[in-house]
Order: sequence, then structure tokens, then C-alpha cells
Amino acid sequence: MTDDKQRTLITYNHITYLLYVVSYFTAGLLWIVPIVMNYTKRHDADGTWLATHFDWQIKTFWYSIVLFAIGGMLLVFALGGLGVSVMADSGNGAIGSILLTGLGLLIMAFTFIWHLYRIVRGWIALTDNRPVP
Repeated sequence: MTDDKQRTLITYNHITYLLYVVSYFTAGLLWIVPIVMNYTKRHDADGTWLATHFDWQIKTFWYSIVLFAIGGMLLVFALGGLGVSVMADSGNGAIGSILLTGLGLLIMAFTFIWHLYRIVRGWIALTDNRPVP
């Protein structure tokens, strides 16, 4: 790989990492842009240390989506769609709904922190010109 092509891919990865961070301020609406960018240029980096960054970001995206969806489904299930079941249930049913709601929120919070951690860790590795484990 030529130095120019490597510099271009490094800059490209900096942009995708930045877009993931900016997506936090757009309620996740910008998430789709960097994942499409990663899939588009992924094969240009085959066989180089930069390929790990493309794979890292793609895996981070998909695992985050799955975990966030699991947390969201737990919330919807626990709250009966609009929270009516917690208020209408009595006894053990309400406690179960509250516990499932807490679990769903915990999974969503973990996913948020884990996603941010992976983006920061990957970006630091890219800045140091090294692969991501």
C-alpha cells in the first residue's frame, strides 16, 4: 500500500470515528453514515493494520444495535408498551415489571458506555498508528 493511500484511509477512519461521536448528539440518527462508509472502504484496507479499524467499527455498530434492541424490548415488554401495566398491576406483577424495566435500562446504559469506550479506544489506536486488538 502506498503512503498516500494509507494516509487517505487513516483520514477516512478519523472521519468515521468522529461521525460516531457526533451521532451521540443527533440521538443516533447519524449512526448509519459511518457504518455505510466502513462497508464501502473496508476492502481497500485488506491485509493492513487499518483493516482492524474497519472491522472494529463494524462490530461495535452491530453489537451495539443488538444490545440496545434487547434493552429496548425488555422495556417495552416490562412496561406494557406505555407503562400501563406497572400502574395497573398489583403485587408481584408490578415488582416483576419494575425489575425488567431496570434490567432493560441497565442494558441500554451499558451499551451506551461500551459503545463510547470502543470508539475512544479505537480512535486512540488509530491516532497512534497501530491496529485495534
